[in-house]
Amino acid sequence: MKPHHHNRITSIMLATGLAFFTTAVNAANVPEGTILADKQELVRNNGSEPASLDPHKVESDVEFNIISDMFDGLVAVRPDGTIEPRLAASWENKGNWVFHLREGITWSDGTPITAQDVVWSWQRLVDPKTASPYASYLGNMNIVNAADIAEGKKAPDTLGVKALDDKTLEITLTQPTAAFLPMLAHPSLVALDKTLITRFAEKWTKPEHFVSSGPYTLSKWVVNERIVGKRNPRYWDDAHTVINQVTYLPISSEAADVNRYRAGEIDITSTVPINQFALLKKTMPEQLDVSPHLATYYYELNTTRPPFNDARVRRALNMALDKDIIAGKVLGQGQRPAWLVSQPEIGGITLKNPDYASWPREKRIAEAKKLLAEAGFGDDHPLSFNLLYNTSESHQRIAIAAASMWKKNLGVEAKLQNQEWKTMLDAKRTGNFDAVRYAWIADYDDATTFLNNFRTGDSSNTSRYSNPAYDEALMNAAKAPDIAARGRFYQQAEDLLAQDVPSIPVYHYVRAHLVKPWVGGFTPDRLGFYFTKDMYIKKH
Repeated sequence: MKPHHHNRITSIMLATGLAFFTTAVNAANVPEGTILADKQELVRNNGSEPASLDPHKVESDVEFNIISDMFDGLVAVRPDGTIEPRLAASWENKGNWVFHLREGITWSDGTPITAQDVVWSWQRLVDPKTASPYASYLGNMNIVNAADIAEGKKAPDTLGVKALDDKTLEITLTQPTAAFLPMLAHPSLVALDKTLITRFAEKWTKPEHFVSSGPYTLSKWVVNERIVGKRNPRYWDDAHTVINQVTYLPISSEAADVNRYRAGEIDITSTVPINQFALLKKTMPEQLDVSPHLATYYYELNTTRPPFNDARVRRALNMALDKDIIAGKVLGQGQRPAWLVSQPEIGGITLKNPDYASWPREKRIAEAKKLLAEAGFGDDHPLSFNLLYNTSESHQRIAIAAASMWKKNLGVEAKLQNQEWKTMLDAKRTGNFDAVRYAWIADYDDATTFLNNFRTGDSSNTSRYSNPAYDEALMNAAKAPDIAARGRFYQQAEDLLAQDVPSIPVYHYVRAHLVKPWVGGFTPDRLGFYFTKDMYIKKH
């Protein structure tokens, strides 16, 4: 999600051990002459009830939207792709990465934030007992022993992260990682308070116990109604924060989202309904914000459960889906049909679609029928499976369209099942599904943010896909000397996914919101995140 030049800068720093220091940070930038409202409060719809506010227990933007407002990492990534210091004031790479924490940084209760907090937090992240969806993340960054710890082969305290003193953190890698600094900005890597979590265990995220390190802290959590964040006066950069209170609503109904926006109850919608997009674009274009988004919508298949333990079946369904119609007609907001799990352009490289993506529709369908017949399915023995999606009008519309296409083109019956977000995630994690709607938003601007999800044993690999040739392609990409070489190995990986199809890519996203005219500083990045600390309310 960062501009292409970002990885080049990171590579130079890795190669030269260049020290980095800056005090400039993103914050609310109020133009001169702007008259601010007396009441600096923001209401944003978050789309669903979060599964948790524990950064180690979650995996989606539903949770990370809130966590990113309440916690700081060592660094962040600006919209232009450059690295911004947060809890770390400076860093250098001289074989090992060394980060120097800011002076005087504290938790929202006033106790100091230390390098030991970071060490403990990352050890907790990779510890198999935590069962984090992001347990593999530090291993993918090539931090010493991280992969072995996540797999239960070594103890968490052997992780290659050390506190040299209260303000100095050392990170040891097994090999250079081109995307190391942008990967470091991920919300799963924020520091957590060991004392708090040790004392309250799973209840530490209750408002009465919660402490944060970011611009906001948790004030209220009424399940299925609202989460309220209040400004953290102990935040190190509080002087540049403007909004005093932010409310996150869990409204999954897109129609209700827009209705409450029109009624003045919401300042920023979670999304824009497909069936209202054209009208809203015509009637309130100045309030409609559409931006590019490094994200792919797909149907993940359970490769360990019949019929999807047969790659021919999976490939047939991929070939027979009319993705141009879904992107252009069912959605029609600027989405692009997807034949790649990753993105066509990402991290300075361009990836090619599989050959069959350019075939005439009739040829693809004929090949899909042939593959199904070889797998034992046809008129006498039709394929039938359950297609699971979480509550949302858009997901329902897409699922209905996909099921109709598979029925018409192949005689396949996809039985639609709908569950609430947290219930669907549980089904996905436990393997209790045939096919499930999901999406992946890039964690950083490199194809591995998508491709690692299908690496054997990765904590996010809920399709249970495994192919040694695929794993080898990603391993070779990690060792590649330059972007061009990495791109060739990423293409190998995508080519294997196009044949094996552990998930069916449907479309590449755009991000669409309705934003009130009085909200200033609304600037989503390519990952789709927008931060309350960057915003302000104009007088209206």
